[in-house]
Amino acid sequence: MAVSGTSGTSGTSGTSSSVTGSTSGIANNFDQFLTLLTTQLKNQSPLDPLDTNQFTAQLVQFAGVEQQLKTNETLGSLLSLSAAGTATNAVGFIGSTITADGTTTRLANGKADWKVNMASAGTATITIKNSSGSVVQTMTRTLTAGDQTFSWDGSTSLGTSAPDGEYSISIDAKNVLGESVTAKTQISGVVDGVDFTSSIPMLKIGSITVPIDKVKSVVRSE
Repeated sequence: MAVSGTSGTSGTSGTSSSVTGSTSGIANNFDQFLTLLTTQLKNQSPLDPLDTNQFTAQLVQFAGVEQQLKTNETLGSLLSLSAAGTATNAVGFIGSTITADGTTTRLANGKADWKVNMASAGTATITIKNSSGSVVQTMTRTLTAGDQTFSWDGSTSLGTSAPDGEYSISIDAKNVLGESVTAKTQISGVVDGVDFTSSIPMLKIGSITVPIDKVKSVVRSE
């Protein structure tokens, strides 16, 4: 199982270039400040030397700029280490079954599952769409309060069988009083790759992408 997009650690490189750019700008100011200070000392009048308090204030500014440079360098190192740690953790998800917030899952061998959480029991109109956004099935089901699994066998409204692929679900639920009820959906699947082209690593389940921060549970395969 390949890890896709490993060459594009754009989130890390973008952060590094930002920190580097800021450090470079401060470094330029630091050098200019040092040049001005030494020039001022060289050209001061022996009869009217630089005021002690003013000179002390300039030295404090000099030290502050130097400290800022060191702080930025340390911050850049910490960000790089954090990004590397996140990438390593993401790769560790490969081969594991994850559950995450989402509406799109894969139909394979005539079966697709969604985990559904209902705020209260009620009747739900369930709409399933294919990857192009076309409605392939609409049905009405009674759902209980709490967590449950909704399974679809791939049958369409026309009585045919939908081909394997990615399908999304939407649920319009109402309780016994006819009031709207919130229905949250989650998807699950085996991670077979990781995409690093965005700032947050994206776990791949086939062609479905799941942000790593949306993962709710992980079950490692034996």
